[in-house]
Amino acid sequence: MQEKLSALGQTIAGALAGSVVDHKVAVGELAVTVKSQDIVKVMRVLRDDPRCRFVSFIDATAVDWPAREKRFDVVYHLLSPYLNTRIRVKLETDEATPVPSIIEVFPGADWFERELYDLYGVLITGHPDMRRLLTDYGFEGHPLRKDFPLTGFVEVRWDDSVKRVVYEPVRLSQEFRNFDFLSPWEGTDYTLPGDEKARDEKAGKGG
Repeated sequence: MQEKLSALGQTIAGALAGSVVDHKVAVGELAVTVKSQDIVKVMRVLRDDPRCRFVSFIDATAVDWPAREKRFDVVYHLLSPYLNTRIRVKLETDEATPVPSIIEVFPGADWFERELYDLYGVLITGHPDMRRLLTDYGFEGHPLRKDFPLTGFVEVRWDDSVKRVVYEPVRLSQEFRNFDFLSPWEGTDYTLPGDEKARDEKAGKGG
């Protein structure tokens, strides 16, 4: 299987000379890294080339590497039922450089590309309806970025006085928390509220 996938990677790299940056077999699947600006061309070849026929679009997602200049890996997964093989197509981009939409090749990528923008802030150019998909209209930021605060920026609640949903800055009811970092399997070295009786009974049995 490894040799078969490696040979397929070489075939794809030859058919897309200048567009494929790297290809390798990882986790039992062929992974191909391509230039961002050539993604539509790459997808069309993967779909239409009789040696590939990756006709089924599975999904698209991203990985955030905040310390890297091009912080995002945009990752697409395709399936070729003719070869009984999956392929992972990856490209790199930053916060300001748009990635071409692949909807003209795979219409099913529509909502996945909207998720890429909504959750990661990856800009997609050529998409017919680039709106947020999973967050609300007034949402600030992109929640799957690694530098996005766990508490978010705003909180949403229903205000009965104005009869509508209102957005307010996040207010933490607990300013700080103390964590002992002790293993729950080893137990604590202090008595938790409610455990006093259990410990007293255990001590009584031992005596």
